[in-house]
Amino acid sequence: QVQLVESGGGLVPAGGSLRLSCAASGRTFSSYAMGWFRQAPGKEREFVAAISWTGRTTDYVDSVKGRFTISRDNAKNTVYLQMNSLKPEDTAVYYCAAESHGLGSRRVGAYAHWGQGTQVTVSS
Repeated sequence: QVQLVESGGGLVPAGGSLRLSCAASGRTFSSYAMGWFRQAPGKEREFVAAISWTGRTTDYVDSVKGRFTISRDNAKNTVYLQMNSLKPEDTAVYYCAAESHGLGSRRVGAYAHWGQGTQVTVSS
């Protein structure tokens, strides 16, 4: 079992940057692939980025490639999402999620553990 707590959200002007963190409890964090998803009002939750349990493999939705970077520090049980060149359309609640023994799926259903979410608002 792993519990996830996101932090780092906030209000930022277009073109700005934020770094989201997701702290995980439990001693088996390194065996989980981790993903970041987001959900805007009235829309379905969508995949943003994922990283394998080793950290060697990453995946991004096309709309954030070149702007967002996912990384992890297994010694600190933490996964990060560095977000640069933010756009108003990036506004959403961002969730981190853990996929047991996975490589970082794009499917919401592949993740058994979710954080409570952190709000990111990008003003135009």
